[in-house]
Amino acid sequence: MGKVILFGEPMALLIADTTGPLEEVEHFTRALSGAEVNVAIGLSRLGHKVEYLTRLGDDPFGHYIEATLKKNGIGTELITYDCVYRTGIQLKDRVEDGSDPHAPYYRKGSAASCISVKEIEELELSDVSLLHMTGIPPALSKTSREAAFCLMERCKRKGIFITFDPNLRPALWENKKTMREVLNQLAAKADVVLPGIEECRILVGSEKKEEIADFYQGMGVHTVIIKEGAEGAFVKDGDVSWRVPGYKVKNVVDTVGAGDGFAAGVISGILEGLDIRECVRRGNAIGAIQVMNISDNEGLPHRKELEKFQQSA
Repeated sequence: MGKVILFGEPMALLIADTTGPLEEVEHFTRALSGAEVNVAIGLSRLGHKVEYLTRLGDDPFGHYIEATLKKNGIGTELITYDCVYRTGIQLKDRVEDGSDPHAPYYRKGSAASCISVKEIEELELSDVSLLHMTGIPPALSKTSREAAFCLMERCKRKGIFITFDPNLRPALWENKKTMREVLNQLAAKADVVLPGIEECRILVGSEKKEEIADFYQGMGVHTVIIKEGAEGAFVKDGDVSWRVPGYKVKNVVDTVGAGDGFAAGVISGILEGLDIRECVRRGNAIGAIQVMNISDNEGLPHRKELEKFQQSA
């Protein structure tokens, strides 16, 4: 089995130690955030070989991120440093009622947004089994957008399996029309697309799951998996469609990272040759585990923890 490549922007995450408005918080706990980071950690904990492709600022946060990725068993050979532009930063307030936390980020002009097509063209892809892309890199800048297209096109030509999670970040885009057009163009290059039902209302203009699946399959996508939060997921694989129910969670602590945990579950199942139904069940399980933890990724399970959860649920 070859390695998985994830392309994105890891950020230094500062989580409020106390509740209340961020401007009133005195102390924060440092952690690591980024959709692709979460998926990478999830895959690594399940025993898969992962490489992270990004550019970091040559600053304390950048070096902290590389060290943390290594501690989580994630390859850093594809990471480069920028001596001019800095590492992105994100803040997150502390919530106790399971609501979505306020999590502003400071990433405009970041080092990751300056990655270029030239770097993508120089990548060695011979030992890559799967590329997981999100809609975040193409939102960061025009150069990062071009790099995202280049990477997906190179992988597609080489027959590398591609999964794509739109991961909408409207605040990063110049306008909603461009966001919709670019993300759907990228989705068309994937084998599996993993949108959330709310995202589909923007990207497809519909909340009818069969209609959404037909839209993406009409562009060449084979498998469409629509995330429905606690309800589970809807799947259309080829001509067959079905729902996979979610797991019940008694105490939702923090919903951030649930979709990334879901993606890690699905992707790990694909890498292991599992039936797509079992891949989605695993995705639902990891998403449920993640919402019971406050960090974006600390709750992502190792294999024994996952098995225990699925057996007891």
